[in-house]
Amino acid sequence: MKRKIIGVVLGLLLVFVAFPTVSAQSFNDGAFKFARTLGLIDAFYVDTVNMSSLTEKAIVEVLRSLDPHSSYISAKDVKEMNEPLNGNFDGIGIQFNILHDSIVVIEPIPHGPSEKVGLKAGDRIVAINDEKVASVKISTAGVRSRLMGPKGTKVNISIFRQGEKKLLTFTIIRDKIPIFSLDASYMINNETGYIKLNKFAATTEKEFVEALSNLPVNNMKSLIIDLRNNPGGYMLAADSLADHFLSGQKLVVYMQGRRTPKEEFRSTGKGDLTKTCLAVLVDEGSASASEIFTGAMQDWDRGVVIGRRSFGKGLVQNGFYLTDGSQIRLTIARYYTPTGRSIQSPYSDGYQRYMDNFAKRFTDGELMSADSTHFPDSLKYFTKVNRRTVFGGGGIMPDVFVGADTSNYSDYYRDLIRKNVFNTFTLEYIDKNRNRIKSNYNTFDAFKANFSFSQEELNVFIKEGEKAGVKFVQKDYDVSKVEILKVLKALVANDVWQTTEYFRIINEGDPVIEKAIKVVSDEKNYRRILGYK
Repeated sequence: MKRKIIGVVLGLLLVFVAFPTVSAQSFNDGAFKFARTLGLIDAFYVDTVNMSSLTEKAIVEVLRSLDPHSSYISAKDVKEMNEPLNGNFDGIGIQFNILHDSIVVIEPIPHGPSEKVGLKAGDRIVAINDEKVASVKISTAGVRSRLMGPKGTKVNISIFRQGEKKLLTFTIIRDKIPIFSLDASYMINNETGYIKLNKFAATTEKEFVEALSNLPVNNMKSLIIDLRNNPGGYMLAADSLADHFLSGQKLVVYMQGRRTPKEEFRSTGKGDLTKTCLAVLVDEGSASASEIFTGAMQDWDRGVVIGRRSFGKGLVQNGFYLTDGSQIRLTIARYYTPTGRSIQSPYSDGYQRYMDNFAKRFTDGELMSADSTHFPDSLKYFTKVNRRTVFGGGGIMPDVFVGADTSNYSDYYRDLIRKNVFNTFTLEYIDKNRNRIKSNYNTFDAFKANFSFSQEELNVFIKEGEKAGVKFVQKDYDVSKVEILKVLKALVANDVWQTTEYFRIINEGDPVIEKAIKVVSDEKNYRRILGYK
């Protein structure tokens, strides 16, 4: 135990020794005081102490006292934390869910190892490497740990398939499985494309280019990029995306810190969408790399930002590994938009106040009215081309504000979401009706135009809610019925087709998207918003 503690402390020492500009005397005093304290606790404290856990807690608290985004990641969590941004993991390539203590294949990932051997949506996994996994209350994490593994290794699974008299056994060779950062891409109308990104990962720019290749770019006069609830990711991915929209070698973002020299990132001048009308959708869940891209578009008067104020994360983290494989993600710089804005929300009053200030957005009316947000004149900046007023110091304020739409919401609807009733009902519904839906609706367009739930099926949904502890309230149901039906239909589409089809349904009637369509379809108004005459 002492060796592990010493290893962690030495890891911290090495991190700082790598930067000779740190005052050796002040660092040595503090570092050895910290190590001495841990050693005394281990040697003399009255009760047995888990020193590894204590060390980690101490590191966490030190980092939290610096800023809200410096963090500690344990060795066992490092790989899992990095996978979404690296864009892949090693496994067999299926989407699955657990229904009634049974592992149901939702979809084999296209061109992945499971699809290649013949796994199908609706298959039930009953054994993995001869270990029974059905009716044993296995968790999602338990399934993942058994199916994931190094590329090239084998896993044997037994599945039950409707219509087959015996269990089917498959030997699957694990491979790199892509994690997609692009959720949807389609034409909203004849002239307007729509692309939704859920993160900025190493593969984002490649996915974006592939999505464009499937859209009629020559006929596409405008594009809506949906970054709502996109928490960010790699700064370089945001820079690469911005490059498509900017002509010339324009500044996209720069970063600078006390020990980090100023570094600028510019467009290459090879942008292929420089003439396309652009709307960028953001909300309070849009952060980091999302704000880098949005800030560049706004500062260069390149696209209209629509929605609600973004989160406000303008700090850059770098990862430093410790000796046990754990990692410190330390803030090393701030990033700035082309006008010089830092859009980081204030955090000088500590972590809890920082989070409380964000939570206040949901209670002080900001989500409903742009007038609830106030910026001091000291944070005023002017866009690069048309000198429009923009502000720093706490997220990016949209050019066109659209408040949160709660007209279809009710306590009953929120409780159904909270209890996961939508997903539970849809999984069972698809399990029983997948073949019928595919037979009745040859295309998604046919499904979208003609599919509806029967009253009997809705009664089953209501009963599913009651089983989960959600009491049926007719008044609330009437308020939320349209939204409930839309969400259920979208979830069915997602299971039978892809996430693009989910968003083609869920986006209908979305006030932010409707406003975006209206803005980009009226060139005169679009240019007026951006300050052009």
